[in-house]
Amino acid sequence: MSNSIDETTPPILIEHDSQVCLIALNRPKSFNAVTFEMLDHLNRVLDQEERNPAVRTIVLTGAGQGFCAGADLKDLKKRTEGLSDSEAAEANGKFSAEFGRFLARLESFPKPVVAAVNGVAVAGGLEILLCCDLIIAARSARIGDAHSNYGLLPGGGATARLPRRVGVSLAKYLLYTGDILPASELAASGLLLKVVADEDLPDAARSLAKQLASRSPLVLRKLKGLVDAGLQSPLDIALRNEYEANRLHAGSHDRREGLAAFSERRLPTFTGN
Repeated sequence: MSNSIDETTPPILIEHDSQVCLIALNRPKSFNAVTFEMLDHLNRVLDQEERNPAVRTIVLTGAGQGFCAGADLKDLKKRTEGLSDSEAAEANGKFSAEFGRFLARLESFPKPVVAAVNGVAVAGGLEILLCCDLIIAARSARIGDAHSNYGLLPGGGATARLPRRVGVSLAKYLLYTGDILPASELAASGLLLKVVADEDLPDAARSLAKQLASRSPLVLRKLKGLVDAGLQSPLDIALRNEYEANRLHAGSHDRREGLAAFSERRLPTFTGN
């Protein structure tokens, strides 16, 4: 994906590489700040790629020098000029609702989503990361919440999702202070899978995505559902759900194919069934 894109192009870029769909937020002059138009494009491409049997993994990144700087406050201000306080609050609430719907869609997407963080990821950018399955960051990346710096509250789930990813203490620190930390300081937090040299980020994300694409789509879909549901369930219920999923999986094509490939000492050919 090219980073030399001007702002007249669509708000996201799409590229297909084998069984991987690469999506780049494409408003580089505003550090890929989120607008209604971008959310519309993102929702449509997720719908498209969920139905696309050739795509097994998503990579999400940002064009230019940043991943995402959150909501485009200038765009929101422009949309609310001349409105009363109540009308402006309603308009801002509509954006938050649309953003929240996109995040829920991303978090529940049935195929693995890998985030490749280049540059800054703050506020809504962090909230996007929290809805991705695995995150690889460039060494120069900087990540934080930053809402409190401007007297704002998160509206995309940071107060709920961040503590679940990094623990309560670090989450409160990031939320309260608004500090934006180098990726290296978050490497051991549980938020990031790994930190790589800037020039290695695209290849690292693609390599991981292709590795995931080689696995059974059926298994990955079920694993994602079990892990995510298990985090919200008592341990006994989560264990019961895993047992039942395992029982039902016994008759699947991919399980039979995996065991046959093991016995025949060959690579399996998974179909997702």
